[in-house]
Amino acid sequence: MKTAYLDCFSGLSGDMFLGSLLDAGLSFDQLKQCLQTLPFHGYELELRRETRNQISGTRFMVHLNEGHYKEHGHKNRDLKAISEVIGQGDLTDSVKKKSMAIFESLARVEGHIHNLPPDQVHFHEVGAVDSIIDIVGAVYALEILGIERLVVSPLPLGSGFVKTAHGRIPVPAPATLALLKGVPVLNSGVQQEMVTPTGAALATGLAASFGPMPPMVVQNIGYGVGSRELPDRPNLLRIIIGHEEHGKQTDTVVVLETNLDDMRPEGLGYLMERLLGAGALDVVFLPAQMKKNRPGVQVQVIGSPEQKDRLMEIMVQETTTLGIRFRYSRRMVLERNQETVESPWGGITVKRVIQEKSSRLVPEYDVCREIALKNKIPLRDIYQWIESLNCKG
Repeated sequence: MKTAYLDCFSGLSGDMFLGSLLDAGLSFDQLKQCLQTLPFHGYELELRRETRNQISGTRFMVHLNEGHYKEHGHKNRDLKAISEVIGQGDLTDSVKKKSMAIFESLARVEGHIHNLPPDQVHFHEVGAVDSIIDIVGAVYALEILGIERLVVSPLPLGSGFVKTAHGRIPVPAPATLALLKGVPVLNSGVQQEMVTPTGAALATGLAASFGPMPPMVVQNIGYGVGSRELPDRPNLLRIIIGHEEHGKQTDTVVVLETNLDDMRPEGLGYLMERLLGAGALDVVFLPAQMKKNRPGVQVQVIGSPEQKDRLMEIMVQETTTLGIRFRYSRRMVLERNQETVESPWGGITVKRVIQEKSSRLVPEYDVCREIALKNKIPLRDIYQWIESLNCKG
């Protein structure tokens, strides 16, 4: 699997992201041709080779044509207008869909901060042009380069204040923090903006996981250059592109836990249904002996980081808990896919789990249960027939 790792030791912004992709092999002419299909004008793109702390990289810049805006005036764009711009571009449906999902996440957090519905949030002209180029360009670049999976390092956040259209606001910007819920971050110790809202939106919208670099065979490396000089580090974003070890993947999950000693058994069953229905990856009930020698249950829920708030909300609604522990954990998962095998009872959907030099078929309970009931045969007979295929293979 072709994987890219974003090493964000100096933060993340949209222009640094595109700069790193261009430095790693994306064609600048191809990127310009893609962006020129979007129906808006008044800008120029520039590529420049620069160094930071004696490390060279690619700086990507968007220059706005002030004469164009004086003649045509500045226009703020809402989600509908941005959707129309992206929809008219010569882009694949996947690029359009992912790009709009990122803009929608930006609009949601900005709307919450300013107490507005997302569809009433307006992106200022300058910011909208930059953001459209950065977001569409990055999504397009990942597709063109064939990158199937993006992993992002923990993000270093700055401090201080930054000037915006709304005046001076604290760093990290409120939108940046809102977008990074569920994402591992750290204090950079630098009094400057290290992660922009666009950078945060790209990371959370495109990353499969956050954490250390996965095992891979490195093929390409790119450095995207930031606009400023930082006091204690080179202002660069490094992207490492390669192939992960076949059959193994690593990602980041959030683990939620709470101990209960006053829940009705049927309530626990309903809780599991709601959590799994909301997208939890796993729900486990463990017996626990709690204080005052009361028997209880430990509820453990595993989900993707962006699901944390929703899963915690369900746990609070449906249990008697007074608090929930949460932590982020790395996990290794084997590659798997679904396939259909012919059996004495017709086609059966099974799961093929792929290991380094072999694979095995695993029965799917719901599918086997339906066949057992339909044919009035023991469930174990279907399981044994599927597992016997592994011996033949």
